[in-house]
Amino acid sequence: MASKQPFADSDIADEAVRATCDDASICKRFATSKGYWTDLYVQYFVRQVGERKAPEINRGYYGRVKGMNLLIDAFLKKTQCDCQVVNLGAGLDTTFWRLKDENIMPKKFFEVDFPMIVARKIHNIKTKPPLSKPLIETHSTDALLLDGHSLDSDRYCIIGADLRDLPTLEEKLKKFQINPELPTLFLSECVLVYMTPEQSSKLVHWVADAFPTAMFINYEQVNMNDRFGEIMIENLQRRQCNLAGVDLCQSLDSQKERFLSAGWESANALDMMTVYNMLPQEDVARIECLEFLDEKELLQQLLQHYCICWAVKDKLNLADFSFQASHKLGFKHQ
Repeated sequence: MASKQPFADSDIADEAVRATCDDASICKRFATSKGYWTDLYVQYFVRQVGERKAPEINRGYYGRVKGMNLLIDAFLKKTQCDCQVVNLGAGLDTTFWRLKDENIMPKKFFEVDFPMIVARKIHNIKTKPPLSKPLIETHSTDALLLDGHSLDSDRYCIIGADLRDLPTLEEKLKKFQINPELPTLFLSECVLVYMTPEQSSKLVHWVADAFPTAMFINYEQVNMNDRFGEIMIENLQRRQCNLAGVDLCQSLDSQKERFLSAGWESANALDMMTVYNMLPQEDVARIECLEFLDEKELLQQLLQHYCICWAVKDKLNLADFSFQASHKLGFKHQ
């Protein structure tokens, strides 16, 4: 396997991780411009569509977005929206605005990311009425609580914090009225892999300890011990971006074990090829007509090296649903 350098707590290492936020948003902007799925809000974070992305990348992001949305919406359905969501390393994600439009908002939606990314997102929210209006519409007073690295309203809160600094993270979430007694959904997408195994284990252990009824959905790399995985690691290292937590991305079992060893009652994991094949096939057929894909084997390789893992610690049988069932829940998936 390619050498894995330890996570350096340095400006260079952190800047390389922050750059992945832009990468994801640019890819989502392009894929939505081609019609893979509808996102009315990504345009306010990424103005230009940008250069063409390969069809396998677009299909990969389609699977990622649809797979995450199905589990998020299933959690909201199960709890009847009497819950809260915490998106860790949220970047320029637009899930809050989608849920507002579909009228399936949790009691409160929290986002956490590096202060520099949060400052950019707050600026976009402040200066783009389509982003700020939904916050104001769901807020009970005239003014939002706002400073350079945090914004708080009744239903949405964004916090600048380093996920490796758990005492500060906990302090800020408490400051903005997170309620540990509510069922809570934690999300992370290609976030834990940039933390050392010790750091990510402490984070998921803290969540399990602090929230009696919780679910954690993690999207990231898997099956990284073959040649394709080595190439992925090497490509990121050329950009000074080291996968410090790649040891936990060796298999679906290692992904699940991260949670099971940290106090979670159950964990499931599926590679993205499996998820892709479980998505509503009528829509999959639609998006596969958008662009010609020359090398289907490349798409299969790519999807087999990412996964969704979800873990549960609960009294509400939150895990009692599947990808096959979740798209029948009655929500409109665009």
